Amino acid sequence: MRLTLVLALTAIAGTAIAQDGGTPFQVAETGQSFARLSDAVAAIGDKQGTILIAPGTYGECAVQTAGHISYKAQVPGQTIFDGGICESKAALVLRGRSAAIDGIVFQRMKVPDRNGAGIHLEKGNLTVTRSIFRDSEEGILTGGDPSGEVVVDQSSFSGLGRCDGEASCAHSIYVGGYGSLTVTRSRFERGNGGHYVKSRAARAIIQNNAFDDSRGKATNYMIDLPNGASGMINGNMFVQGASKDNFTAFITIAAEG
Repeated sequence: MRLTLVLALTAIAGTAIAQDGGTPFQVAETGQSFARLSDAVAAIGDKQGTILIAPGTYGECAVQTAGHISYKAQVPGQTIFDGGICESKAALVLRGRSAAIDGIVFQRMKVPDRNGAGIHLEKGNLTVTRSIFRDSEEGILTGGDPSGEVVVDQSSFSGLGRCDGEASCAHSIYVGGYGSLTVTRSRFERGNGGHYVKSRAARAIIQNNAFDDSRGKATNYMIDLPNGASGMINGNMFVQGASKDNFTAFITIAAEG
């Protein structure tokens, strides 16, 4: 179940430039191209649109406050967001009506409160497919939206999390009070603390994933769900690690009361 993606690394400073020398962010519906991701997001505004992102490594970030926006790598695994942070939160801060992310790599996300994420979702629906989250404090972090849903499919999470007592623990995925969370066909490995999936969503579907903690350090639960949660967990593979902070369970429900 290991996901293998070929990654092309290109160091870019200043204005974002695609590997072919062009402007990297194009709104598919209009054909407009932009040198900054934030400008492409602003061009869509409260409408629905898709931003096609050229291969390259970018120190970009953006805040989406409206609309339905898809962020799509032209070549999956070759669009890399490397350390760019907005609002001291994440590379993508999302509070529009919905967002979809496809084929993007998020890496080296760090912020002062130790919860730097690839994606920080505050409200609205989110779908993540074929994406990689690695070597950051957090992969995906959300607030609460009881009417919203989060879907993650065919993605990988590695080198994430921390729980060192200096700030609130960080996790590979931490979903707050959402209506539902679905995680399928994804891989979690090499955690640095916290949980691999921590959810406070009312409903959780977690199916056909690999949780490999063999190279984890000071990790906790594989899956942590809230009191009263409903849903289904099946078809997953779990590998226990030798260097855990908590060996008591792979899956826990209502651990916080």
